[in-house]
Amino acid sequence: MPDEAGDVLQPIGRELARLWQAPTAMQSRRSMPSSPIRPTRRRALGVLLGACALQAPFAAFAGFNFFTSEYTASRDELQAQIARRFPVAERYAELFTVGLRDPQLGLDAGTNRAAITATLTIASPLLGGAPVQGTVAVSSALKYDAATRALRLDQPKAERIELQGLGGRDGEWLQRVGALVAQELLQGQPLRTFKPEELTVGRKTYEIGDITVLADGIKVQLK
Repeated sequence: MPDEAGDVLQPIGRELARLWQAPTAMQSRRSMPSSPIRPTRRRALGVLLGACALQAPFAAFAGFNFFTSEYTASRDELQAQIARRFPVAERYAELFTVGLRDPQLGLDAGTNRAAITATLTIASPLLGGAPVQGTVAVSSALKYDAATRALRLDQPKAERIELQGLGGRDGEWLQRVGALVAQELLQGQPLRTFKPEELTVGRKTYEIGDITVLADGIKVQLK
């Protein structure tokens, strides 16, 4: 939103400078006592106060563009939010504990999907030693949950999984376990949760509409 505010306020600033300097130049050519504020200067002060009032909501709603009814969350903002929710773990068949940590967010504008690549661990007494380490890459659609005002991962799908030091049937079986649990752990994970006041301007309360994945962020329609 700061860019849009700048576009609006720059012409106002130029007009202020012109109006403010005009009476000053006139005074320099005349020798006269101090007088009340001239109408032209009063006009300049009015423009200044109006500009300040206009700028205030822009500063309070960074990322929101109420002119185009859109909100854009940057990849860095989304990465920071999802990183705070990790590590996560879940038991499988009472024999395995699958954990995810160090998530890295990816965005695919071509498919309108988000992606999470994370470190994967699988621990089990059956493995007879240290947990198996690896990585998993999951892609996911997105949905908006109106009840919690959260933008969430929806129906994530494990696209790639690699485990260190395991091959053959045991490795394939553990890959299936890891992929299944990773999908369950990421289902419904929030990428961005909105506060009530963020979606309210004056008497207008916005809802979230269409979701568009960009190369460097996620844009949602405000309606």
